[in-house]
Amino acid sequence: MNKKTLFMVMAVILIGVFAITGCGQQTEKSPAGTDSDVIKIGVYEPLTGASAAGGQMTLEGIKLANEMYPEVLGKKIELVIEDNKTDKTEAANAVSRLIEKHEVSAIIGSYGSSLSMGGGPVARDAGVPVVGCSPTNPLVTLDNEYYFRVCFIDPFQGKVVAKYAYESLGAKTAAIIMDASNDYSVGLSNFFKKAFIEFTGDENCIVAELKYKTGDQDFTGQLTSIKELKPDVVFAPGNYGESAILIKQARELGIESVFMGGDTWEAPEFLDIGEAAVEGAIFSTHYTEEAPVTEVSGEFLKAFKEKYSGNEANAFAALGFDAYLVVRDAIERAGSADPQAIRDALAETKGFKGATGIITLDENGDAEKSAVIKKVEGGKFVFVGVVDPE
Repeated sequence: MNKKTLFMVMAVILIGVFAITGCGQQTEKSPAGTDSDVIKIGVYEPLTGASAAGGQMTLEGIKLANEMYPEVLGKKIELVIEDNKTDKTEAANAVSRLIEKHEVSAIIGSYGSSLSMGGGPVARDAGVPVVGCSPTNPLVTLDNEYYFRVCFIDPFQGKVVAKYAYESLGAKTAAIIMDASNDYSVGLSNFFKKAFIEFTGDENCIVAELKYKTGDQDFTGQLTSIKELKPDVVFAPGNYGESAILIKQARELGIESVFMGGDTWEAPEFLDIGEAAVEGAIFSTHYTEEAPVTEVSGEFLKAFKEKYSGNEANAFAALGFDAYLVVRDAIERAGSADPQAIRDALAETKGFKGATGIITLDENGDAEKSAVIKKVEGGKFVFVGVVDPE
């Protein structure tokens, strides 16, 4: 081989080495959303299973917000949706897929505190921020600086219902029936108990505390136990399905106490399953179209009725709408789709005008907001009043 040929061979080899090295640099993984004209926001909600109605209502609000505000930083916002199947393990898996497979910049979800607690540690360990729509248990954001929420939390919600029971209904005694397999139900029941004792000043005001598990259909044992005690109110927060069946069986047994619950009761299925038996049921929730609190409330209501004609605007859709807007606002303020930058911007959210109210996120990532009281009347959810944080 002459010198000229040897030089040409070496040149070809060197060019090949540089080309391979260059390709390796180009395929090196970039931070989520930084090398694309699309910014991906993940959504994990229960679209099947026991909480499917709540997840579907939430998703309607998220999709509506995405249609109204489809871009940020000059880029299209793409929703990547995962079904967590109303299962804590599936919730963790859904968050993992959103982060590892789809490389989302931020995540919205989930309906159900247990589901949020399933997905939360995965997001925290990966450094990807999540904004919850309606998970009200305080443990959702505890020790997790990457989890935020646009809803109020159960210590406030429990106190609101206890206060209404004592001051507006004149209740002096209460029985509690909780779903022991549901973190939301257990936590809210405990906060109601504490507040009701404080309001009545009577350590014996809670006449019974009974339990069941998600999926149960027969509550006659628990209800028979409280029938003779005749409590003024029965506090029974849980999934809308089991709660409606429980109330129906209570009325069949002749129990006349007022039944009270939390925000999970605001689902059409609660009315469909409970029928006339749930008349008079009282619960706390996050939003009502009768009392718009910002101009965004009106925008949401108008757009919702146009897109989902025939459906009642509900709290979960409004919370999903707000969660999307809060994430979008954080991306805009961060000037970046980098998850850490978005997380830092979320932590600074103050005075944000949403459909459900003015949202300020505190040091724990929790929203400081008002609560709404509703009552079932004439087969519909009727607005009773608003309770502000103290």
